[in-house]
Amino acid sequence: MKLWLLRPVNRDHMGADMAHGFVVRAATEAAARAMAANDSGDEGAVFWTDAKRSRCAPLLAQGAPGVVICDYVQGADTLL
Repeated sequence: MKLWLLRPVNRDHMGADMAHGFVVRAATEAAARAMAANDSGDEGAVFWTDAKRSRCAPLLAQGAPGVVICDYVQGADTLL
C-alpha cells in the first residue's frame, strides 16, 4: 500500500463545505481517487476522480520539510 496526496489543481473556487485535500492509503491511484470521491463534500465525487480537477500523487518520505495537509474547520460550533 502507498500513501497518496490528493489536492485540487486550482484552489481558486474551493469554498466552505468542500474537501480541500486528502491523504489516502491505497494500492493504486484509481483506488485512492475512489476513496476520496466517497468522502467528498459539496465539490462532488467527480471532482476527485477527474485528473483535470485534482492531482493525485504518491506521498513520499523524501522532500522539503513542511506541513503535508492541514484539516481546518472554520465557523463550526461543534463537530459530529
